[in-house]
Amino acid sequence: MDKITIEILEDGTIKTTTDAVSSANHQNAEQFLREIASLAGGVVKRTLRVGASLHSHLAAHAKDGHTHSH
Repeated sequence: MDKITIEILEDGTIKTTTDAVSSANHQNAEQFLREIASLAGGVVKRTLRVGASLHSHLAAHAKDGHTHSH
């Protein structure tokens, strides 16, 4: 099951966390996160969590043409 956890921190920062997202939902998740960032404004920072699968994540991005950094 794909899951996105959204937290609003005390300083107003919106923090989202995901585990691996299925290829069927990957593009939808990316669009959803881009929309949140667009509506909220400010700086966007992405970080790959320790223990997350870098190989599968990079493979998915290489396949769909994403170029953002983590």
